[in-house]
Amino acid sequence: MPDLNWPKPKQPAKKKRSERIKFISAGLLILGAVLYLLISGTLQGARYFITVGEVLADASYQGRTVRISGAVDGESIEYDSEKAIIRFTIVNISNEYEDLATALHEALLDPTAPRLSVLVEDAAIPDLLQHEAQAILTGALGKDGIFAATELLLKCPSRFEESTAPEGLSRIPEHQ
Repeated sequence: MPDLNWPKPKQPAKKKRSERIKFISAGLLILGAVLYLLISGTLQGARYFITVGEVLADASYQGRTVRISGAVDGESIEYDSEKAIIRFTIVNISNEYEDLATALHEALLDPTAPRLSVLVEDAAIPDLLQHEAQAILTGALGKDGIFAATELLLKCPSRFEESTAPEGLSRIPEHQ
């Protein structure tokens, strides 16, 4: 009977090395691409939101999806329940204050603070949408100067009320 176990010819050492080098090069290339994506994504997303003043001052933000933050002007809140449209104005929050409740209050008292009209479509009016709440919005600034929000996050102002608030300054009504 014939012998079916033929010896396999040995591969030259150069071929093994070149395959190993290709494998290592491909691995390093993939690792470099992943690191680049992680670093560039981290640097771009390092800021959670931009201010109302920055959006209004830079025309390059127009039409781009951005996340902004501002103090809600409670007197400007309008809700069309038939069309599920919310309209309100937010005011630029100054970075001068360490206490957010004071920053929200003072922002709304400043008549020179940048203001931005906001439109939120297909939304029920949230309970937290009230005067001096901090609004964090994702959307785009239109050519008409109105910010069309696709996402609305609100921070209740009572969470930021400090026991060190100045006397006589009544910012937040008691919850009933």
